[in-house]
Amino acid sequence: MSEKHLIMNIATIKQDLLASVVVFLVALPLCLGIAIASGMPPAAGLITGIIGGIVAGSLSGCPLQVSGPAAGLAVLVYEIVQTQGVEKLGVVVLLAGVIQIVAGFLRAGQVFRAISPSVVYGMLAGIGVLIFGAQFHVMVDDKPRENGLMNLLAIPESIGKGLFPIEGGSHHLAAYIGVGTITILILWSKFAPKALKWIPGALVAVIVTTAVSAGLALPIKYVQLSDGFLGAIRFLNFSELPGLLNGDILLLAFTVAFVASAETLLSAAAVDQMHDGPKANYNKELLSQGVGNTLSGLMGSLPMTGVIVRSATNVAAGAKTRMSTILHGVCLLALVAAFPGVLRMIPTASLAAILVFTGYKLVNVQNIRRLLRYGGAPIVIYGATLVGIVATDMLKGILLGLTLSILKVVYARTHFNMRVQPHSNGRRTDVYLEGAATFLRLPRFVDALESIPAEQDIYVRLRDLEYVDDACLEALTSWQLQRTQRGSMVSIEWDEAMQLYRDKNPLGSYQRSDLVVTGSSH
Repeated sequence: MSEKHLIMNIATIKQDLLASVVVFLVALPLCLGIAIASGMPPAAGLITGIIGGIVAGSLSGCPLQVSGPAAGLAVLVYEIVQTQGVEKLGVVVLLAGVIQIVAGFLRAGQVFRAISPSVVYGMLAGIGVLIFGAQFHVMVDDKPRENGLMNLLAIPESIGKGLFPIEGGSHHLAAYIGVGTITILILWSKFAPKALKWIPGALVAVIVTTAVSAGLALPIKYVQLSDGFLGAIRFLNFSELPGLLNGDILLLAFTVAFVASAETLLSAAAVDQMHDGPKANYNKELLSQGVGNTLSGLMGSLPMTGVIVRSATNVAAGAKTRMSTILHGVCLLALVAAFPGVLRMIPTASLAAILVFTGYKLVNVQNIRRLLRYGGAPIVIYGATLVGIVATDMLKGILLGLTLSILKVVYARTHFNMRVQPHSNGRRTDVYLEGAATFLRLPRFVDALESIPAEQDIYVRLRDLEYVDDACLEALTSWQLQRTQRGSMVSIEWDEAMQLYRDKNPLGSYQRSDLVVTGSSH
């Protein structure tokens, strides 16, 4: 190895080491907080973070992407835990991983990316609203309600508990810690010294609130973590697996696989835009996620996805290879194995506040502005997806958004408008065709043309058409021939029509019928 390559390798290792420490500091509070938000022990989030770093990071098709427990799945996991139980969560995650592995082998990575931005943004916003609503109650040491709508409606009640101390209660103390956490997050992002910007605001907030809580010995809830970390692993019992499988479990597994894959591959696409190194192999990334989720399911922990916050932090910290992702998983493993007592000092309210802030940021107003550039239909799909997720559940909300997206495409392909506009001189009529002129609209199309008086000079404008098929072109040709034979003057924008047909039908070679009538064609 040349001296130049040796120096480059040393520099790369240094960059990856530094980046892994920064990502570890970001991942630690999120792994704990997402586990608590999911209704699972904090150890479950740490196990998934470790698997995501070491296993998924080693196999990843997007080397700089970081995988771990995701806030986007917390609401869905919470519902599974509450309705199906912790044991069945492992089965759901295991099956979701197998589905992802099969999808990766079938090279379905690109298919998972073919989702309308309106649905994706609506899904993220819906998840953000649900996380905000549920974790707002945890932030004051209260319990989340039964569903998303009830969580939102009960927020004033939790505000009251935080503002007005109840005799013998500690909700107000937890609220102080939660509000303090959010305040530190905001102030650190705006006013942190340049030399310390690399330190995550979430870590600073957790350290400060943990120190305050410990110093004042506040009687609030703290992270519960056993000394024996390995004892927290709940290995799946395969002998019980046949009895746990049913239609509901399979549907939940497909839902987890779908949401996790969509979030992962969208994150990978975003990471690709952040650096100029090797780009993502989406099918390989899907496989790595499948292997990671299969292991997470076997260990009874949370599902994982590629996560944009940790991935963006990894790139911003200067990571060069997948080693930074792997090392962040090693750091998580070393911490929980050696210093579990440190984690038990962290107030639950502080972690919940971080997720409240995360939920708020997921409802990104900038996404709405992006969609507005494309008209009202994307906003309707966005709103329907958001409301559907909050009012029902994640699967129904996403399916509603996807259905509306498909209907939008169908409408765009079938919508047709024809304007007949008489000219001021009384002898001329302009006909404007807009949208998609297909055989589905042929009866209306021909009737409208035939209704134009025979003595009129007719100018047919086709430049606003988005699609035209051979049936309409043939009908237009026949109508023009009949009119010109009766002595009418007909001008049609044939060049535009033929170019449009060739563009939309690459295998087509439509040739207009021989029509040589002076003054009849344009």
